[in-house]
Amino acid sequence: MSQDLQNKSVTVTQAELDSAVRDGLITGAQSRQLWERWAQHERLQSPVPAAPATGPRFSFTNVLYYFGGMVAIGAMTLFMTLGWHQFGDWGLLAIALAYLVACLKVADGLKARGLAVPAGILATLAVCLVPLALWALQSGLGLWPSGGPSSYRAYHTIIDWRWLTLEFGTLAAGVVMLWRYRLPFMVMPIAVTVWYMYMDVAHLLMQTDGFEYQFMRDMSLIFGLFTCFLAIWVDVRSRRAQGEWRQDYAFWLYIFGALMFWGGLSLQNSGSEWGKAIYALINVGLVFCGAAIGRRVFTVLGAFGVAGYLGYLSHRVFQNSLLFPFALTLLGLGLVALGIWWQRHEATIEARLGAWLPAGLRPR
Repeated sequence: MSQDLQNKSVTVTQAELDSAVRDGLITGAQSRQLWERWAQHERLQSPVPAAPATGPRFSFTNVLYYFGGMVAIGAMTLFMTLGWHQFGDWGLLAIALAYLVACLKVADGLKARGLAVPAGILATLAVCLVPLALWALQSGLGLWPSGGPSSYRAYHTIIDWRWLTLEFGTLAAGVVMLWRYRLPFMVMPIAVTVWYMYMDVAHLLMQTDGFEYQFMRDMSLIFGLFTCFLAIWVDVRSRRAQGEWRQDYAFWLYIFGALMFWGGLSLQNSGSEWGKAIYALINVGLVFCGAAIGRRVFTVLGAFGVAGYLGYLSHRVFQNSLLFPFALTLLGLGLVALGIWWQRHEATIEARLGAWLPAGLRPR
């Protein structure tokens, strides 16, 4: 081969590989292997920003970290007893601030030693203490609105618009602390606060003491969409960032956004078969959306939605049909076969699906 040919670069398409197979120059298996290899190489060499780091691996050490951290967070939130109110409002404020400062100091030390996971847990605990401090401050100053819950413990169990001051304060403090420490787990209390906020905003708009099911359902759908769009924006920014910001800060936003959206969607009442079919198609779209952007929460929820629709068909529409179970069995086996085919061509499929996405959302 001449030197000129060795130094020359060419662009090869899938159609040209198929032509080479038809001409007998290479086999079909070799064509697929070459295409998948080049597609993988293209993604590795492409200037398109790759996905941020996926987070710590699953190990016994990390299990201990997160289990201990969640126990500590639960102790200061969900499992807080009424006995704490014996300290009074100012006593609770002093305790909350002392815990908060101590957590941040320990997080500083752990992060300086390269222990990002426990540092993130301690910093997250500090964010979770913000609503307690705000409640104690408001109550101590006599600024807590009358007619609402008289105990902070109810913050995690009772829906009430009066909690909104705590939630806005927690969001502001959480964003500031996240900017300071840049640890992805700190997004978790921010996502939970958005979840709480949707319920309390709905309560404020209803201005009733009861629980208006349809309104809460629709608010869940709206807040879920908003949170998912926020997650996409954070995801794109994280993929394009450098240094500590190039981490998966969108994980918890995707989790809670998808749950709120899918929950509100699944609780919609549709009296028509077309409406139920559209619901199933939306869930199919969620499955492919999750595969395209590499977020399994959409795929899992979409699969649940499709399974629910098939269950509805079997018990209501085709309850007396003899052929439906056989058709459903064939469909299930077909999906298994589709999974096998997908696994064999995963790199190519992801590359083609990713081509339809904005550059910042394409998976690695």
